Amino acid sequence: MQRLIPTGDPARPVEFTEDAQPVPAPDEALIRVEAFAPNRGETFLLERPEPGLLPGKDVAGLVVQAAADGSGPRVGTRVVGHPPRGGWAEYAAVPTHSLAELPGSLSAVEAAALPLAGITALRLLRTAGSMTGRRMLVTGASGGVGHYVTELAAAAGADVTVVTATPSRAERLRALGAAAAVHAVAEARGPFDVVLESTGGADLPVALSKLAAGGTLIWFGQASRTPATLDFFDLLNGPEGAVIRHFHYAGPHAGPPYGHDLAALVRLVHDGRLHPEIDRTADWAKTAETLVDLRERRIRGKAVLTTGVAS
Repeated sequence: MQRLIPTGDPARPVEFTEDAQPVPAPDEALIRVEAFAPNRGETFLLERPEPGLLPGKDVAGLVVQAAADGSGPRVGTRVVGHPPRGGWAEYAAVPTHSLAELPGSLSAVEAAALPLAGITALRLLRTAGSMTGRRMLVTGASGGVGHYVTELAAAAGADVTVVTATPSRAERLRALGAAAAVHAVAEARGPFDVVLESTGGADLPVALSKLAAGGTLIWFGQASRTPATLDFFDLLNGPEGAVIRHFHYAGPHAGPPYGHDLAALVRLVHDGRLHPEIDRTADWAKTAETLVDLRERRIRGKAVLTTGVAS
């Protein structure tokens, strides 16, 4: 089969190679990959790839070999999956606890945009707690997680302010339910009960200052790739008693299995309550160029690559 592997070259971060089809473990199904979606975090890993790195965590396709232990979907079932690695290939072995069946209403392209960003959004909101009547600030809202969080939180009754760099993204996020959109964290009109912070650097202390007393900032990313500096005494003049929580979607209290969350996301899309934001769909021959654009943020939402058999 064909697989994309890292090159270490920033100008062309992946290339095709011939590889054997993966041999599934007893609790894994073999999926013929129809579409996959790279994530910005994967572009960081590709800058200095470790030996043996096989990227690819968001896939959709067809089960061609069911799990030997009898778990999971049967042969011929269309699925979305979140494997730990190796999804940028014609075939991928995926644990059955990280698969969800797809209804006919969802294409492989739509489904591939769901796993990492969607699971992160669901688990962020569970960490934040009840949304009804609460004021929420979302930084870095232009990305996939930001779109999903905005739509889900607004639907759950939150008053959501988003930080996004472009007017077009602001307009789209308002359409998904955001009450307000600003282009810099400093412009957000607090106080907020919850801040979801994903940029780090200089934005984090400013976002923290927007919290209400006793509010919670959930730190789930550092897209700026710049460390944040906090001044203890600033909190005395701002959100005294604030809570800062580190969050990772696959952390010790929220790791796999992912199938339940994937099924929830599929159901929400099928019911018209969640809308994947796909900026670009391209043949996987264009993966290297797409990754460069994603790294340089010429792609704001999700990019989806198809292997040529996507529904």
